[in-house]
Amino acid sequence: MTRRLVSAIAAGVLAILGAVLLVGYVNTADSRAMADLDPVDVLVVSAPIAQGTPAEEIATLVTTTSLPRKAVGPDPVRSLAEVSGRVAATDLQPGEQLLGARFVTLQSLERFGGIPVPEGYHQVTIPLDAARVVGGTVTPGDTVGVFVTNGGGSTRLILRKILVTRVQGGLGASQPDEGVEDPDAAPEPEGGALITMALTTEQSLTVVHAAEHFPIWLSLEDDSVPNDGTPSIEYRDFY
Repeated sequence: MTRRLVSAIAAGVLAILGAVLLVGYVNTADSRAMADLDPVDVLVVSAPIAQGTPAEEIATLVTTTSLPRKAVGPDPVRSLAEVSGRVAATDLQPGEQLLGARFVTLQSLERFGGIPVPEGYHQVTIPLDAARVVGGTVTPGDTVGVFVTNGGGSTRLILRKILVTRVQGGLGASQPDEGVEDPDAAPEPEGGALITMALTTEQSLTVVHAAEHFPIWLSLEDDSVPNDGTPSIEYRDFY
C-alpha cells in the first residue's frame, strides 16, 4: 500500500511539473513570436469617442496595446500628448487604433464639418479665390454680404446677412501644424474655396446667375453691421 501511495504521489508531482513546464514553454514561445513581429505600443479606443471630443478628455476611453508593427496604422498615437489641443475629427469606435490623422484643430473641424441648414432653404455652392472670401477666414456659421460687379463697371451689394453652411478648399486649414506657433490662428490663404450658403429660391437664382456671369466678393457681416439696403456704385461715379 505504501509503495502504491508513493507511486501515485510521484505521478502527481510529475504531472504538475509537466503542466508547469508546458505553460512556461507556451508563454516563452508567445513572447518569442511577438518579439519576432517587432511589437509597438499604441493607443486603442476602448469606449466610443464622439466627434469633436478634445484629446484631453479621452484618457479613460483608450488603452495602451502592443501590436505587431505590420498591424499598426499610419501615424499611430502612442501618447495623448501627441494630439494635445486637438479634437476627434470623426466618431471613433472601440477597437480602432488612435491615429494622428483622426485629430484636428477645432477650427478645422468647424470649417469643413458644416452646420445644419435652415428648413426650406436651398444650399448653393460657388467657387471663389481666397482673397474673395476675406482671405480664407470665412467659416460655417458666419453671415456674409455678397458683392457683384457687372460688365458695365457697376458694383452692388446684392445680398445681406447670408448664412454660410460649409467651406471646402485649399485655404490651409487642413495642413499639418508642425512648426506653426498657433495652429488655431487663421491660415494663410492658399488657392481657392467652395463656399456653400443657405439661400431662398430667389436668392439662389441671383447668386447662380451672378456666379455664371460676373465676379463675386464676400464680406463678413455680423449682427453689428447696419442693414442699410443694397447700395451700389457706378464706374462713372467712382472716378
